[in-house]
Amino acid sequence: MADMSGATVRKSARVHSDPKQCLQEVMKKVGMEIILGIPLGLGKPVQFVNLLYQEAKQNPDLKLTILTALTLERPKGKSQLERRFLDPFVKRVFGDYPDLDYELDRMNDLIPPNVRIIEFYYPAGKFMNNPVAQQNYISSNYTHVARDLLDRKVNVIAQLVAMSKDHQTLSLSCNADVTPDIIHSKARKDIFFVAQVNNNLPYMYGEAEVSCSEFDCIIQNPELEFKLFGPPKLPVSDVDYMIGLYASTLIRDDGELQIGIGSLGDSLIYSLLMRHQNNEQYNQVLDSFWCRKKFGEAISAMGGMDKFEKGLFGATEMLVDSLMYLVDNGIMKRKVYDHVILQRLINEDLIDERKLTGQTLFLLVQKGAINPKLTAEDFDFLQEFGIFKKNISYEYGKIYLPDESAIEADLNIDDCTIQIIEKCMGTKLKNGAIIHAGFFLGPAHFYQWLRDLPEEKKRQIHMKSVRKINQLYGHEEIDRLHRKNARFVNTCLMMTLSGAAVSDGLEDGRVVSGVGGQYNFVDMAHALPDGRSILQLRSTRKDSAGCVRSNIVWNYGHITIPRHLRDIVITEYGIADLRGKTDEEIAMSLIQIADSRFQDKLIKQAQSAGKLAASYVLPEHFRHNTPRHIWTIMKEYKKQGFYPSFPFGTNFTKEEQLLGKALKSLRMKMNSTKSRLVTILRAMKSPAISDECMSCLSRMKLERPANYRDRLYRNLVANEIEKVQKSTSG
Repeated sequence: MADMSGATVRKSARVHSDPKQCLQEVMKKVGMEIILGIPLGLGKPVQFVNLLYQEAKQNPDLKLTILTALTLERPKGKSQLERRFLDPFVKRVFGDYPDLDYELDRMNDLIPPNVRIIEFYYPAGKFMNNPVAQQNYISSNYTHVARDLLDRKVNVIAQLVAMSKDHQTLSLSCNADVTPDIIHSKARKDIFFVAQVNNNLPYMYGEAEVSCSEFDCIIQNPELEFKLFGPPKLPVSDVDYMIGLYASTLIRDDGELQIGIGSLGDSLIYSLLMRHQNNEQYNQVLDSFWCRKKFGEAISAMGGMDKFEKGLFGATEMLVDSLMYLVDNGIMKRKVYDHVILQRLINEDLIDERKLTGQTLFLLVQKGAINPKLTAEDFDFLQEFGIFKKNISYEYGKIYLPDESAIEADLNIDDCTIQIIEKCMGTKLKNGAIIHAGFFLGPAHFYQWLRDLPEEKKRQIHMKSVRKINQLYGHEEIDRLHRKNARFVNTCLMMTLSGAAVSDGLEDGRVVSGVGGQYNFVDMAHALPDGRSILQLRSTRKDSAGCVRSNIVWNYGHITIPRHLRDIVITEYGIADLRGKTDEEIAMSLIQIADSRFQDKLIKQAQSAGKLAASYVLPEHFRHNTPRHIWTIMKEYKKQGFYPSFPFGTNFTKEEQLLGKALKSLRMKMNSTKSRLVTILRAMKSPAISDECMSCLSRMKLERPANYRDRLYRNLVANEIEKVQKSTSG
């Protein structure tokens, strides 16, 4: 069958330019009870899903269940001021990205009774006060999602894809995380697969590349292609920078790295770049915070503070955008190869991947990777990894050279061996990977970076099922070789003094986000002899009334990671190594990295429970864990140009950055009755307005207020901008 451009696509994939035709096929095959699985995050085929959802809204007899995670939505302000701020920004940054109709209805409690939306991961905090969403959450390890979809009898899988230039293959691109497992499941024959082409997606390789024939229906129409959802970069605070700084000291050269999304991930990448590119300054910062004195033993045992010579390998469920800076700056460069014997020889420094010699062949024979008398399978293996050149061939026990002369493929014969080494050997290994990843999501410039990568470099990023990334089962031997010195860096909300982590929900049962892959990575760290799990958290938070609360607590009514899987915990005040420690040692270590405003209370709670000796005294050098102490030191480095608010750029203009801080501060004040009244009374009087402030007001269209409401808005914003400017300048 020909697609609309005239290219031939395999017969089993029917190609339509109109998604309505595909919907008709789905309903004809599946009937009036559709259980639709769509990818997490970016890979949702929006127009097809919207068409199906609208069909269900109009036809009560159609029962529709949507199974997914991390539904994306263009930002929308809740207040008039937020909308004034966001609307121009959203139009500029998100362009023609179409929202999912079911998400708009869900936010307004308009989902019809014949439609059910079930998710296993939410944008953090979005559905805290949405009972329907809370009731339709599935708590599941990411590695079990494909299984859970099949258990729930999913009968349609729909995904956004990229099309190859020859129209014979598709790339699952941003979402190779779950679909490959379903494609290869026994239930595949009972599932209708829909692909919607959007060539704004980078064409990715590994398990992301599949034949067009894997899909039953392909929607291909350039008019349906839209700008990819690109969440803007958020600012990195002093607290975040400190957490990333401490975490960077635990990343070992010649190791493996997994990190999560957001400003904490960005802060870690920033510190790794500083460690590699400006090592003297990096060590000076560490000394400014007494890092060696307080945590030198842990750093020496687990990480380092030197430059990266051998580099890192990335194995992460999410290919976060900041990893591109590690790639571009020669840090993420350690290649791994999908062959057990070959990888073991590399790990043992017996094979130099950059310089192949005759010894390489002898070692492969000795270890049983190939036979002395080469078979066709041996030859294919040697060519696949670049040990043999591509311009030679094998037939009936002989190797044929470009000039059509032949060599007996027998390493037992000295003359043949000499000729094979001289005429057949490549110069360096090929088809290695510097990153394994399941999915990606990031700002627009990240997608452009992926699109612009040369194919050879892009193929070094192997997209894989999360089942092959987040756990060792089924491929343990090769993964253990790939993941030496592994560091799994994730984020939690709270930590109890027993070493249990709270990451996905609250003690009242409400879900904040989801388990995702965190439990898998923590568990895997314990299964690897040189692996470590690193959980990061900010030591404090502000509640809805603006009061500061400790995130290190005595106990809590919900946990994500149980205490027996405790490992490394990092706050902005340092490192706590909890693995193999007693309950008393765990409590002491966590109190040492808690905010000093809460240390005495935590000590008393632990002592009252008999978990901490009554004679315990917190060492003096842990008594200065205050935001002021961090700010005082950090401001000196900021004057030198280090630690900018947006280390990897931003979509926000200078005015928008200042407005963002002011509006955030104003929102916190409005949450408290007392501070709200004081703030409004202060805004009754018009303040003096600087040129910079006027530029911000102009951005909000408040420079010439037309009525009393706009004058109040202007004064509220101007007062808050003034406070932000004063706090920033110290």
